[in-house]
Amino acid sequence: MADRGLYRVASVVTALAASCLLLFLTAPVAELVATAGLRGIAQLGHDVELRDALVLTAITASAATALGIAGGTPLAYLLARRAFRGRAAVAAALDLPILIPHPVAGIALLLALGRQSPVGAALLAVGVRITGSATGIICAMLFVAAPLYLSAAREAFARVDPRYEAVARTLGDPAWRAFRRVTLPLARRGLVAAAVVMWARAISEFGAIVILTYNPKVASVLSYDRFTSYGLGEALPVAAVLVILALIPLILLRALRHDRGPADL
Repeated sequence: MADRGLYRVASVVTALAASCLLLFLTAPVAELVATAGLRGIAQLGHDVELRDALVLTAITASAATALGIAGGTPLAYLLARRAFRGRAAVAAALDLPILIPHPVAGIALLLALGRQSPVGAALLAVGVRITGSATGIICAMLFVAAPLYLSAAREAFARVDPRYEAVARTLGDPAWRAFRRVTLPLARRGLVAAAVVMWARAISEFGAIVILTYNPKVASVLSYDRFTSYGLGEALPVAAVLVILALIPLILLRALRHDRGPADL
């Protein structure tokens, strides 16, 4: 009886804690959308600055994601399939941007790519400006979001049985063809999900972007700018539109998970 009573108390406490956390995580976002969601959508019709910021956000996030896929896919495969000296250190270094505060990431990028840096000066000499440009926004998004793609892509490749590649190799396929015809299709859903997560993280980035490139403004910077310049009322519609925009990758992720067959689970 005592054990049953303790179990009931523990169940009640656990349910209350879970309910409080659920409310804490969902209520602010729900209130924001309910308060200003329709106003934000309506504002898209006449607020040119907001439309431009959203378009810039989508384009730069897509460009950063494309770069992350191009460079991150072979790197994730290497980390998933090959054992080499220093692999743990490489993996830790690639995860580091996830852990450091994002304004610090922006400062690090400014130090490495700013006008006063050797790289920044060399790029500026050939007409490529990092700070205060869309290129800088892409760099900031890539820096903070690519580690998420790398981590998820590495897990997607690790779930593919290496024996399938070995069979393809014994049938005469070179390594690249075995990767393209066997490993890549089997890891496809995981890679697409990783790309969606990277894109979602890129569109939500603020800290690194605001340090490296305040103008032109992406949507997150525009929301902050209107809050500091005009107050909460003007920032709410922009913030609500950003939340609604964030629902797109969330829906895509849920669709990908729902579409997984028994062999993928």
